[in-house]
Amino acid sequence: MRIRLRAVRTTRKTTRKTTRKTARSTARKTTRKVRRAALGGAALLLAATALPAGALSAAAAPRADDPQDHGSGLSSGYAATIRWTEYGIPHITADDYPGLGFGNGWAQATDQICVLADGFTTLRGERSRYFGARGEPDGSLSSASTNLASDQFFTGVRKARTVEKLLRQPPPRGISREMRELSRGWAAGYNAWLREHRDEITDPACKGEPWVKPITAMDVARRAFALSVLGGQGLAVDGITAAKPPGATAQKDAEPPGKRETARAARRLFDRRDSDMGSNAVAFHGSTTASGGGALLGNPHYPWSGGRRFWQSHMTIPGELDASGGSLLGSPTVSIGHNKHVAWSHTVATGTTLNLHQLTLDPADPTAYTVDGKTERMTERKVTVRDKDGKRITRSQWWTRYGPVVTSVEGIDLPWTAGTAYALNDPNAANLRLSQAGLGFSKARSVDDMAESLRTTQGLPWVNTIAADSSGHSYFAQSQVLPRVTDALAERCNTPLGKLTFPAAGLAVLDGARSDCAPKTGPGALQKGTFGPSEVPVLKDAPYAENSNDSAWLTNADRPLTGYPRIFGDQATPRSLRTRGGVQDVAAMTREGGLTVEDLRKQQFANRVPAGDLAAADAAKACAALPGGTAPGSDGKPVDVSRACRVLADWDRTAKTASKGALLFDRFWQKLSETAKPGELWRTPFDPASPVTTPRGLNTAAPAFRTALAGAVAELDRHGIPLDARLGDHQYVVRGGERLPMPGSTESLGTWNQTRAVWDEAKGGYREVDNGSSYIQAVTFSKGKGKGEGKGQSCPVQARTLLTYSQSQNPNSPHYSDQTELFSTGRMVKERFCERDVREAPGLRTEHVSGR
Repeated sequence: MRIRLRAVRTTRKTTRKTTRKTARSTARKTTRKVRRAALGGAALLLAATALPAGALSAAAAPRADDPQDHGSGLSSGYAATIRWTEYGIPHITADDYPGLGFGNGWAQATDQICVLADGFTTLRGERSRYFGARGEPDGSLSSASTNLASDQFFTGVRKARTVEKLLRQPPPRGISREMRELSRGWAAGYNAWLREHRDEITDPACKGEPWVKPITAMDVARRAFALSVLGGQGLAVDGITAAKPPGATAQKDAEPPGKRETARAARRLFDRRDSDMGSNAVAFHGSTTASGGGALLGNPHYPWSGGRRFWQSHMTIPGELDASGGSLLGSPTVSIGHNKHVAWSHTVATGTTLNLHQLTLDPADPTAYTVDGKTERMTERKVTVRDKDGKRITRSQWWTRYGPVVTSVEGIDLPWTAGTAYALNDPNAANLRLSQAGLGFSKARSVDDMAESLRTTQGLPWVNTIAADSSGHSYFAQSQVLPRVTDALAERCNTPLGKLTFPAAGLAVLDGARSDCAPKTGPGALQKGTFGPSEVPVLKDAPYAENSNDSAWLTNADRPLTGYPRIFGDQATPRSLRTRGGVQDVAAMTREGGLTVEDLRKQQFANRVPAGDLAAADAAKACAALPGGTAPGSDGKPVDVSRACRVLADWDRTAKTASKGALLFDRFWQKLSETAKPGELWRTPFDPASPVTTPRGLNTAAPAFRTALAGAVAELDRHGIPLDARLGDHQYVVRGGERLPMPGSTESLGTWNQTRAVWDEAKGGYREVDNGSSYIQAVTFSKGKGKGEGKGQSCPVQARTLLTYSQSQNPNSPHYSDQTELFSTGRMVKERFCERDVREAPGLRTEHVSGR
């Protein structure tokens, strides 16, 4: 369904118009100075900071740590023009960075005020006050299991002025003037929208709620900090806030019990393939495309609700920046997207973003530890928050030279005993450069510029980067901020526990009693104790570069990447079915050649199930051979499975909404994957020489096969679901009272188009999707036309996009489900990137926004 927007002209007071014109005039003059100062490419990142001290007024250089300052940096006010095209996609144009940030903050608030306000409540440490200490946050900004733990952590961050200290750092270790201006403008735009529209909020999630408040530029920076530490301190919030010294009678254990269980828990925790953040992305070299330019298909798998959703926009400063794509909510830059020259996407990487230090405690004081034979005292950080009744709750956190003491990291128990404690080292707790990297990508003109931005910024905490450019180059880099735990350091310094967790998950547990066991600094690294940019896995100009959340090893099956330390990921080990299926698909596309944007869309919605291709025929044959057509259920009672044999044989091996047999196979495969013993699933084991085609051959002789088949048939029968039911009849979302069938399948089946819904045992079938394909983009370039539209030329970029869950989480918004309806039927939005296409959009609506 297409939503046609009524053309509207927004009127402002005369005084505000005059202010806007004056601000724009001033901004143009200053912006021209900035542009002349720039040397192109990555030099643009530092253009503003490279100006002479007198080039900007005193108002343009506010204190970086002043959370109340909203100075524009280039003018005395903010101004932007927002043109809304189909599906509520804003095209934001401004003359300077403060204005661009203002327009972006305004537009995000328009669509997502409740989700954003909820996140800022988290960052202020006020969840207990408004929602109760025992309530559960949505998990967008940390892994905290309760509002109290969340508040304790984020209030501690505020009390320690962690973000303020990071903002005092000059570039390149700190963020640039441009990023500061974008952030200040974003906060001002959010606040301006809230002032004008508070009484018009229609979203029931926050309408009339007192926690919907104005924010500061510091709040924007704190949100960036929270995203940076998601894979480090953010994973251990419960363990940081609950840690307390043992009593006087505590045992002096050298190691926690259950070391091997801890190793298995670490493997599960750091398995990025089945976390709530995953992704696929592939970049194609120009030799494989119809135009000769590069091509990119990005398919990140992220939560469908809450504060980690993407939001789509097109951001322009004429002559300076012109980028379109998806931004993580609250971010003032494009996170995943493209410009006229380069397209990029990210996949959640396998690099382990933290390490632990095992502390040897002072026998007389469990809050003191020894390093090189000398005693150091922990620093106690007392944090107080208020609950709904106004009660003050005070707890202590304990900090060491390595980081906070932790007693758990999401399922990994690390008890604080009389002799031992564990401290968490998270280098991204000193990194605010995530959005800075996005700004650099937005202005890149080639994959070489992308590489330069990664080198100079070093700001990505937990993702890989995949890119293609208009000249036909492809690119992959696992440029993460990781603790520099080399294999040699791990071998020399890992404790007995670390010797188990490091091979299993890349999690080092280093001897904290030795200073020489702290990670050293790599060549060219911006941060102490991290890898340098020359040490990360990189692949350039391969026919394809693909990643589906496995390690960098099989980015291209013909050019495997090797030689990187274990902390980056494993090598020569079995790949996930999603990786294997993805590599097979894109390799076939490469061999065929002549790729177009339509070919990329077809790959996204092929919905091929690699597990089905590997196992369905074997399952159907074994099913037909079962004596009496029965198999034993989990309770030992026979179940008639004879009807399943033909359904599995006839199934088309896809997870399309009309596929008959997909639901049966899905439920069978889920049960089999959970119950099969290690090494029992396949007849032919993994062979590192054939990583895409092994393991294979379903082991139907294993008892788990028969039990899983019986369980799936009994389950569907119990709910009255035909074994050959169409997938979309039982995998759907409800929008406006209407069922929308959802294509795709879960991680274990290996489908590129991942859809993770929750099985509803009470009703039978999958209820609301909670994770999966999110901001999808398919981009191709016309080689040699990266300079833009010329006379008689078409747009140099051909792009199809889709925000699967739509722009707004407000059920009363016209953009609550319009793109979700497209996703249901395998369609995408034809992007309006070039000016001619924007002007021709049906129902184009223009809004001029400005403020002080």
